[in-house]
Amino acid sequence: MTNNYTNRPIDQIIAEFKDVKGGLLPALHAIDDEYRAIPQEALVKLSQVLNIPVAQVYGVATFYAKFAVGQRGRNIIRFCESAPCHIAGAAKLIADMEDQLGIKVGETTLDGKFTLEFCQCVGMCQSAPVFTINQQPYYNVLTDEIPEILARF
Repeated sequence: MTNNYTNRPIDQIIAEFKDVKGGLLPALHAIDDEYRAIPQEALVKLSQVLNIPVAQVYGVATFYAKFAVGQRGRNIIRFCESAPCHIAGAAKLIADMEDQLGIKVGETTLDGKFTLEFCQCVGMCQSAPVFTINQQPYYNVLTDEIPEILARF
């Protein structure tokens, strides 16, 4: 499988970890680095190559918040869903971002540019509400600043 951002096939990535003891997690990281997500077909191929039950591969891939199984956009927008961010107005900011992108949290834009997700505390409660784009934090953002921020991507 390939996508708009890579030419490196999943089989090639997985082959690097075939004989690596404990290679599942490093293989998932390598696939995620290349694809920004873990494609469904990668779970099955990892299972076959590493001789691990597919349920175990899926369990590891879905346990860690860093990984997403399925397709993701080139830019991952993650909204902190901690109490301080909610108190500071995160719900309104999230709704405005959804309106601006035309998607809901958990979805990816049709052009593959953005994926909206929730995350746990990013450690910037003093600046709530906080969201990140590709791990770059944005804090104290006002609704009218969203178009300018998105235009950077």
